[in-house]
Amino acid sequence: MEKIFWTDPYQTELIATVTSVNGNVLTLDKTIFYAFAGGQESDRGVIHGFKVLKAEKKYDKEIYYTLEDGHDLKPGDEVIIEIDWSRRYRLMRLHFAAEIILELVYQYFNRPEKLGAHIAEDKARLDFAWEGSISRIFPLLEHKANELIAADIPVKSEFCDVDDERRYWEIDGFGTVSCGGTHIRRTGEIGPITLKRNNIGKGKERIEIYLSQ
Repeated sequence: MEKIFWTDPYQTELIATVTSVNGNVLTLDKTIFYAFAGGQESDRGVIHGFKVLKAEKKYDKEIYYTLEDGHDLKPGDEVIIEIDWSRRYRLMRLHFAAEIILELVYQYFNRPEKLGAHIAEDKARLDFAWEGSISRIFPLLEHKANELIAADIPVKSEFCDVDDERRYWEIDGFGTVSCGGTHIRRTGEIGPITLKRNNIGKGKERIEIYLSQ
């Protein structure tokens, strides 16, 4: 399966060919429809006019799409994939905001253990093993992140291993990070961000990341 959401994450519609069908679950020869991975939620949209209920990337690197009832698709059929662009773009912006915050935490605070991450349409979050209130470092994080965003720097996103589908992003002068999500082209697309603290248990702290618009 050719994953065009990596090579062109701004593409919102695509004609693809069905390669397998098992009930309401199908696979395609190529796709723009991102499946949940690395904490980033799946896209929403339709295939052949039918709502995609689930998108799963499995061990064989294939993405399996579960459609709502009523389709009569079979292998070899051409279909149009359409994604919810407004949702995708917010996910891209929040995802990269989280990537910047994570890299700043690593750079300035001795790489604390990351316990988890999640990128949704309304906010992103990063969880750390951390003693005390993590909000004490927010002034530095917000200043450095918003400075990087305001500079509107190009973001390079490429494969480091095509066969294993390993990718990375790079910002000159800031960092190079392994990541398989969908990435914006320039940091300025994120817009100003704000941070909020959430204590999630003893020795655990959460940073919530919000877009200004």
